[in-house]
Amino acid sequence: MDASLLAAALSGAVVALLLTLFGGGGSVLATPLLLYVVGVRDAHVAIGTSAAAVAVNAATSLAAHARAGRVKWPCALTFGAPGLVGSLVGAHLAKAASGSHLLAGFALAMAAVGLSMFRAPRSSGDPDVHIDPDKALRLVPAGAATGLASGFFGIGGGFLIAPGLMAATGMALANAAASSLVSVSLFGAATSLSYAASGLVDGRLFLALVGGGAVGVLAGARLTPRLTSSALLARQLFATMIVATAAYVLWRAIGA
Repeated sequence: MDASLLAAALSGAVVALLLTLFGGGGSVLATPLLLYVVGVRDAHVAIGTSAAAVAVNAATSLAAHARAGRVKWPCALTFGAPGLVGSLVGAHLAKAASGSHLLAGFALAMAAVGLSMFRAPRSSGDPDVHIDPDKALRLVPAGAATGLASGFFGIGGGFLIAPGLMAATGMALANAAASSLVSVSLFGAATSLSYAASGLVDGRLFLALVGGGAVGVLAGARLTPRLTSSALLARQLFATMIVATAAYVLWRAIGA
């Protein structure tokens, strides 16, 4: 196997493993891995390719959560529809930005992801929440803004989407995490299609990321029960790694 494809498959496995273990934040590692491990030289190609892989992984996870009945579809779609438009606008703006400026912004967004993970996730909320006009008025602008950020930085945005859904509707964390995958799938697909239309998605690396991701999901499912007793510590260590990686990306971007 080509060395770059093997590195991409291993990167996909790492990202999917972390996503399975911690539920969010792992997707932001896909772009740095493509740049600094796989060896992709164009930041736009790295972002476009990673967005495509994140969309596939999110859609796979969404199917499992949907079968379990955890997805609040009316709320999720009310948030995701305007966010889809926002992600297309964000991707269009990002493609016009220089690679170094884009990576600098990506590093700051990545640091925000890591810092947000230091907080212990809340489990309170209404598991029987339903959409109404007041909730819709809160969901639409929040979705549009989140989609814009997701499309511009090429990140799944789950760390923003789940809290946004909880704040706008009062739904429980489990439902917010599951429902957020609707938007992660939509935003990732829109972003990657925008990049693909400009020839900025590497199909071979995308397939390698997805293939490795399938292995990572299986490994994560086996490891999850073993982390139950130390889940918060493991999450904080993972957050520290994300912040450190963000600092490295920012250093490289400034150096460029």
